[in-house]
Amino acid sequence: MQFDPIEIDQTAIYKLLTGSVIPRPIGWISTIDKNGINNLAPFSYFNAVGEDPPHVMFSTVRSNDSNKDTLNNILENGQFVVNMVTEDLVEQMNNTSQAVAADVDEFQMAELTPIDSVKIKPKRVKESKIAFECEMVHHYFLENHKNGGACIVIGKIVMMHFDDSVLLDNYKINLKNYKPVSRLAGSNYSKIGEIFSVKRE
Repeated sequence: MQFDPIEIDQTAIYKLLTGSVIPRPIGWISTIDKNGINNLAPFSYFNAVGEDPPHVMFSTVRSNDSNKDTLNNILENGQFVVNMVTEDLVEQMNNTSQAVAADVDEFQMAELTPIDSVKIKPKRVKESKIAFECEMVHHYFLENHKNGGACIVIGKIVMMHFDDSVLLDNYKINLKNYKPVSRLAGSNYSKIGEIFSVKRE
């Protein structure tokens, strides 16, 4: 079976793509608007893109040619925090995925604790074991879309926060204590299962 993206509808493309490209890390993005209102939302089109210097990327869909609050805030002030999602935060993360008015503070809605960042204005999620303060360096709107497309945002990490419990010697991460969660398709998520190693030649 093969599919031409031009010939099938957007819902079908979404199901095929998000069901195939798995598991996906979740970027729990916190931003702040010009009135000082916090915004927090999860994005599974997210990943690291380099370490010299360190950058991350995420993309946000634009249904009906409309930006999400996250994107509007970043385009306005160029800053965001990536808070990593762990097993104990799944329900609260899912709560912040709701479409709510721009003046709703998702930290309050999900009963999370906002704490100050070091170099940027958006707050961090205190309960998150790892967080990256980021400054936007580039954004790109997908072209030739059917229903608003998406916008890719690339941010430079300007400060990294790690809870002591997830750190091992020599800057390695303790996966047993970290317990990250990844996105699958639909309402499905995954935990870290069996881990195996393959040495490079």
